[in-house]
Amino acid sequence: MPFQQGSARTRQRTVLLVGIVVLLAALVLAVVLASVLTHGKLEASPKMLKWKDRGTTKNLQEVILGRCYNYVMARYPELGDKDCLKIWESLKHAFIYKDPCNITSEDYQPLMELASHPIPCNKSLFWSKTSDLAHRYTKSNQNFLTLEDTLLGYMADRVSWCGDPSAPGINYESCPKRSECESNPSSVFWKTASKMFAEAACGVVQVILNGSIEAGAFRNSSIFGSVEIFNLNPAKVSAVNVWVMHDIGGPRSDSCSGHSIKRMKSILEERNIMITCEDNYRPVQLLQCVRNPDHTDCRLCTNTA
Repeated sequence: MPFQQGSARTRQRTVLLVGIVVLLAALVLAVVLASVLTHGKLEASPKMLKWKDRGTTKNLQEVILGRCYNYVMARYPELGDKDCLKIWESLKHAFIYKDPCNITSEDYQPLMELASHPIPCNKSLFWSKTSDLAHRYTKSNQNFLTLEDTLLGYMADRVSWCGDPSAPGINYESCPKRSECESNPSSVFWKTASKMFAEAACGVVQVILNGSIEAGAFRNSSIFGSVEIFNLNPAKVSAVNVWVMHDIGGPRSDSCSGHSIKRMKSILEERNIMITCEDNYRPVQLLQCVRNPDHTDCRLCTNTA
């Protein structure tokens, strides 16, 4: 008999619990229906902001880590003490869940400190509107380094990233162009890295400029003209050698005797830095001629008869 009484009590408790669960479910349903009736539809989760540039590079973490390990383990093993995981985390924290139009150089300072390394004197090479040519030159002549040949630049070259205030905090669909907002993750990163690269330069530095663009070889709006030239340290940099290169068969819009180079010269001389300039520096021009060997600009000798 006691066993039967216990079973009866158990059944009563079970019925009571089921009743409570049903009641709670009904209350939840009522709240949802009330919300739908009041607002017309369920509120959607926040959407990612839409921009005009490409979104964050797919598998960004793997790309950055792979490049970092390749740089410090294979290319420059003397930098093997760099912590690539910490470098990735500092990059991620610089932009994740942040408004992509409100990034500051301070956001990147931890990354700059973790990834920086010494640049040997007389090896710094700057460029403006000559990216392909400058990097082909440093690959063929390893006496020089562009920003993209440093760890920071090597990891970030041709890679895109930006955050978003809504989850998951990274926008893989689109990122803002500079024309949409200047304080975007990419622009701020390259300006900050360029400033650090210029500050590290010492001895004689080289600059490859494009003399075939109508705006002029030296432009105040470029990163070199607005950031790098003003962060060369006169106490460390003795001279700047400028190579004004013209496209093979292209226009000769500017040269060492042009107004833009004169403006550049005045800026450097005001800062007590010497400047020399050469049009179509032959070792660099030979790289241009690899792709245009039969062009008249590429003839080693000309018939003056």
